[in-house]
Amino acid sequence: MGSLHFNVAKLFKAVELRGDSMSPNFNDGDWLLFRLFPAKSKSGNLVGKVVLIQRQSQVGTDFLQVKRVTQLTEVKFWVEGDNKSASTDSRSWGALDSTEVIGKLLFRYRRAK
Repeated sequence: MGSLHFNVAKLFKAVELRGDSMSPNFNDGDWLLFRLFPAKSKSGNLVGKVVLIQRQSQVGTDFLQVKRVTQLTEVKFWVEGDNKSASTDSRSWGALDSTEVIGKLLFRYRRAK
């Protein structure tokens, strides 16, 4: 019988939110857990969902962003912060390639104090 081996670090990512772009739903200092997508695989309809983003210009860094998908085409995602006045998002960058959306929020596991 074979054994199942997997790397948890490739399946999930914990992120401490910094800034006010997602308030009032998520706040500076909240800890969020994301399910990472396998390469080139986005499951289900993500419109309305909070996602983890790594922009192509930032690959190779640990700079990640948390935004909500507001529109979706076959290969492009439009994302915005919940707090539009404090968010830099697709209104500035334009639509994101599907490869830039790397995970979907599972839950907040620690609320900021």
